[in-house]
Amino acid sequence: MVARVTLPKVIKRGDVVRVGLLIQHPMETGYRLDGSNNKVPKNVIRSLVCTYNGAELFRAELSPGIAANPFIQFPARFDASGELQFSWVDDAGEKGSASQPVKVV
Repeated sequence: MVARVTLPKVIKRGDVVRVGLLIQHPMETGYRLDGSNNKVPKNVIRSLVCTYNGAELFRAELSPGIAANPFIQFPARFDASGELQFSWVDDAGEKGSASQPVKVV
């Protein structure tokens, strides 16, 4: 799974910024049929965790109601430079991760 993290290149200490994460994932609901009229198995990202310098910053439990290639945003305040780490797991047991350095001035 490919993911892209978006946030400002430089952040002022204490500023609240918007963190965005785009994950390429089909998010199959289990209701769609393939070309042979067979159900496509349900496969959605179940859980997403974001840590910053080792501390949990954000957690989400996703559902089939989320569109394919989900884009998740949340506000965060940074007081020091560090690294955002994202990890997630889907119904098929596939795990994904992404990271992004954060520069605070």
